[in-house]
Amino acid sequence: MDQSTRETLRPGTGHMLSQAEIRRIIFGIMLSMLLAALDQTIIATALPTIGRELGDLEHLPWVVTVYLLTATAVTPLYGKFSDSHGRRVTMLIGIVVFIIGSVACALAPSMIVLILARGLQGLGGGGLIALAQTIVADLVPPKERGRYQVYFASVFMTSSLLGPVLGGFFAEHLHWSVIFWINLPLGLVALFIAFHGLKKLPQVHRPHRLDLLGALVMVTATVSLLLALSWGGLRHPWGSWQILGLFAGSAILWGLFALRMRMAPEPLIPPGVLHNPVVRMGTLAACFGMGTYIGLTIYLPVYFEAVRGLSASASGLALIPLMAGTVVGATLSGRMMAKVKHYKRLPVGGLLVAMAATGVLAAYGAAIPLLGVEAVLAVISIGLGTLLPVSTVAIQNAVKPHELGTATGAANFFRSLGGALIVAIFGAIVLTGTGLSGAASFESLAATAAQSGVNLSDVFSHVFMAAVIGFALAFLFLLAMEERPLRGSAVKAAESAVAD
Repeated sequence: MDQSTRETLRPGTGHMLSQAEIRRIIFGIMLSMLLAALDQTIIATALPTIGRELGDLEHLPWVVTVYLLTATAVTPLYGKFSDSHGRRVTMLIGIVVFIIGSVACALAPSMIVLILARGLQGLGGGGLIALAQTIVADLVPPKERGRYQVYFASVFMTSSLLGPVLGGFFAEHLHWSVIFWINLPLGLVALFIAFHGLKKLPQVHRPHRLDLLGALVMVTATVSLLLALSWGGLRHPWGSWQILGLFAGSAILWGLFALRMRMAPEPLIPPGVLHNPVVRMGTLAACFGMGTYIGLTIYLPVYFEAVRGLSASASGLALIPLMAGTVVGATLSGRMMAKVKHYKRLPVGGLLVAMAATGVLAAYGAAIPLLGVEAVLAVISIGLGTLLPVSTVAIQNAVKPHELGTATGAANFFRSLGGALIVAIFGAIVLTGTGLSGAASFESLAATAAQSGVNLSDVFSHVFMAAVIGFALAFLFLLAMEERPLRGSAVKAAESAVAD
């Protein structure tokens, strides 16, 4: 056995953990997961208020995309670092960086500083959920993991329901910075529990090489593309040398990233896994489906406040059907996947329904009463939710056991990357459609748009049509994904599947 694959058990790993000790560890990592999950939902309804108070709407999409981008880049690195240096120290590093980033966000005096702080926060948050799932795999044998899924389901359900409401409430009645300050007490408790509770965690060490160069190339390629989408039609014409240069530079860097994946000893994303057609199609389906969903969660609060005239608190309540429906759809799909042979049929139908419902918003959004919009959002989210467990379990079912973590990590990597890109595309549609990048608030945006003859409802119709295209691409890739019979372990995974 060579050095790269040899496992070294450190002293103390022979100690059998009691159920009470396992529960304490599970509680600690659940709190860490809540930090990362809540941060992704609480900020959506506060974004319009942040843009107004900091007087910068043009760069508002970057508050979300930079977090997704840095979190995406470091997630694979966290896994390898924890293999080499231990789960406990890696979890502690992630929590500390996340807390520091949260404090920097809360104190940010300008949009640019906030964006930089969010990037730092993403460096910490990117590993929290993945590490938590890895620690559970260390603690609990596969046949017993299903009963712990209810705990994780409760974390994501809590963040989905409370996040939008808390974000809107804090932004309207307290201050938008509270959505970041709340991470300080939660993070300190998680840090204390992780420091003490994870001491007894079994430590299995595998030496790895971190592909920092690959991560840097990927981030640079994505930032170039995001800058082109953000500046095109606003700072520079779409056909200008600046925008075309950014697109060309991004294409060249993505080519170098592909080359790096082939040449690096341990690349950020191993190309061998993506050669599997099920992994490739399932990853692309999840990328476009979940990426479109993330884009909607960010821009629907803008729609509610700028077009429908809701307050920040009310927009948080209005977002609940979209956030909670995915958990319902995922639970339904996961249960059925374990019982039926043709498990693709439900998500295929679900995506068709999501496409049709989003098309209704694109065509008739201005004429539909708010209660009708809420019903449509619930239909969209339930339909999309059916895709999530099927894509994940199908990918895991198609690879060998030793490739399981790599395949799942690659799917999560591209899903987050898709979210960053689609948020930028939606932002480009909104800002280019209005041509009002200098507006200091959504109130002034709406007023100036009315004076200029720009109908914001029409602008958001284009956003919803772009969402239809995103769901359609997810639908096509899902259709192209081979439907292989599920192994026994995959059936167990489907039975315990939840939305994340």
